[in-house]
Amino acid sequence: MNVVRLATSLILLALPALATAGARQQATVLLSEDPEGRKIEQEWGFADAVITGDTIYLSGVVAGLRPGETDLKLPYERAFARIGAILKRCGASWDDVVDITSFHTDLTSQMPAIVAVKNKYIVAPPPAWTAIGVSRLIPDNGITEIKMVAKLPARK
Repeated sequence: MNVVRLATSLILLALPALATAGARQQATVLLSEDPEGRKIEQEWGFADAVITGDTIYLSGVVAGLRPGETDLKLPYERAFARIGAILKRCGASWDDVVDITSFHTDLTSQMPAIVAVKNKYIVAPPPAWTAIGVSRLIPDNGITEIKMVAKLPARK
């Protein structure tokens, strides 16, 4: 009987080592296709997107004004175009976005512009959306960071 108990104890001790890797290690991790963007992602330790199961988690994309720009729609257009390209690489579209979180350095002045651009990409019914005010973003010219969660479309 002691041999059975010993064998059972050894098996129970070994189970954690036999467990499968974590969700992120089993996920599809998409790094930037742009060499400079990929370098930053590798140095800072983040990805454009992580797909686990049927859920896509997109890292925040920063909308930033370029020197001389005053039209807030321009950085949002660039950010939404980049997000759209990432969604496409994941096998999804704007219709698959279920949640948006945006971080704004000035909510009052930025909301009309981001809403105008967002409404060109995302049609009804709307996703969940939380807009948060922050004191600053990286890089220094960043005005808003946009993070999204999407679901992969059902396979037919």
